[in-house]
Amino acid sequence: MTRILPALALLLASAPAFAQPRMVDHVQTAAELAAICDPSTTGIPRLEAIAYCQGFLTSAGQYHALMNPPGRPVRPLFCVPNPGPSIAESGLALARWVRENPSYAHEPALDGMLRWAQASFPCPTPPTTRRPR
Repeated sequence: MTRILPALALLLASAPAFAQPRMVDHVQTAAELAAICDPSTTGIPRLEAIAYCQGFLTSAGQYHALMNPPGRPVRPLFCVPNPGPSIAESGLALARWVRENPSYAHEPALDGMLRWAQASFPCPTPPTTRRPR
C-alpha cells in the first residue's frame, strides 16, 4: 500500500499533461470567429476549431432562414443562392472577409458573420410597384 499511494499521486499530478489542450471555449468577436474558421493549428485543435466554425455558421444560417420564411413581408438580411457554397467554403470565405475588413474585427461574432453574409449574399432588390394615376 505504501508503494501504491506515491505512484497514484504521481499519476494524478501528471494527468493534466496528458489532457488534450482546449482551443475553442467561447468565441466573442468576429476576429476570433475568423481565426477558428481558418485555423493555423494542426491535429485535434484544428478539427475542433473547424467543427465550432461550421456549427456556428450552420446554426446562425438556420435561425435566419426560420425567421425569414418565403413570402414574409420583411426582407431577409441575406439570400444564399441555390446551390450555395459548402459550409467549409463559407467558413474560409468569412475568415478572408474579416481579414479584408479589419474595422469589423472587434464586433460581436454574430454581427461580423451577418455583415459578411450581407456582403456576400445580397438579396435581389424587390420590384417596385407603381400606383395607377
